[in-house]
Amino acid sequence: MIETPRYRALFLGAGPQMLCGVGQFTRLLQDAIEKIEPGAGTAFTLTRMEGPIGQIWRAVGDAQSVVCNFPIVAWKRVIVRPLLALAFAKLRHRKVVLIQHEWAGLNWMRRITYAPALWLADTIVMFSPLVRQELADDPVMRTMVRKCVLAPLPPNIEAPPGIQDSRLRHRLAEARGNGRLVIGHFGSIYPGKQPNALLEIAAVLKARGLQPLIAYVGSFIRGVDKVEEQFRARVDELGLKDDVIVSGFVASDHEVFGLLSEVDAFCYPLDEGLTARRSSVLACVQSGRPLVVTGPALGDEFDHHPRFRELISHGAIVLVPRGSDSTAYADRIVSALKRPMVHFPFDFDGWWTDVANAVRAEL
Repeated sequence: MIETPRYRALFLGAGPQMLCGVGQFTRLLQDAIEKIEPGAGTAFTLTRMEGPIGQIWRAVGDAQSVVCNFPIVAWKRVIVRPLLALAFAKLRHRKVVLIQHEWAGLNWMRRITYAPALWLADTIVMFSPLVRQELADDPVMRTMVRKCVLAPLPPNIEAPPGIQDSRLRHRLAEARGNGRLVIGHFGSIYPGKQPNALLEIAAVLKARGLQPLIAYVGSFIRGVDKVEEQFRARVDELGLKDDVIVSGFVASDHEVFGLLSEVDAFCYPLDEGLTARRSSVLACVQSGRPLVVTGPALGDEFDHHPRFRELISHGAIVLVPRGSDSTAYADRIVSALKRPMVHFPFDFDGWWTDVANAVRAEL
């Protein structure tokens, strides 16, 4: 006699104590599905100290599907047990739904450790046609693209009704009061976001006498890449030591949006162009400030994501043609600031309902 699973989905995560974007996404996704279908899912915590093999086996057996958002937690800390959970799911004839945010942008060592999860998956949920194309172009993993489905990515954080004050917010407000142009960049700082490219744009603005202050609201991701060292060296080379601020980790959404409220415009010069997986962009546009970003590499990048497409069509997101130099970005920032602020209604719950329904369809 085969026991009927108690839940439609088992969500693998690292628990609320792990404050990272991937973990936050998993929790919000489970909450959104729970609102639509109460009792449909349950969470299972995997950390260095939690998730014994026996418990993994039993938890997998209690659900029809196992949902894994890779990585569970910071890379290299918890790798084996999530893969073990997915292997147990295959042994117990449970469906494996893998959520994969990026591919070619990952360090090659990370791709090697993620590959078994893609092989074990029945469905791979992605948020960007460009990332799906990167997987299709991978000579080893290209056959996995047949498992891929696209879902609309929502923002990880919602603009709260109030903001939290901070010393850094006062510093940004004082700078604006003194006539400085505050350019924002929100989210983790890593090579894929080309943080040094924004420094080049700052140098152009400074040469024009616009007194830019570049505020990176976020922190550097630790890895094998010497991102922070190279960043600091480039700041010194361009003579921007007094024109760049890196906030480091910001604990609360209220404090984050307190900082974003003191930004004149946001700028993301991205080598890959804007993709539908950029949740940091979605956080920024909630502030009502203009956001200048490189145009997408693929013409159909937002075909599956009407809400993201609407932000672009209404001018909340300003696209710069691919291949443009730093001067073009500086020009677009200046022109965007001359237009009235775009207060675009942002239905946070609606964004999450969209992705919840897309994932539910795969359970």
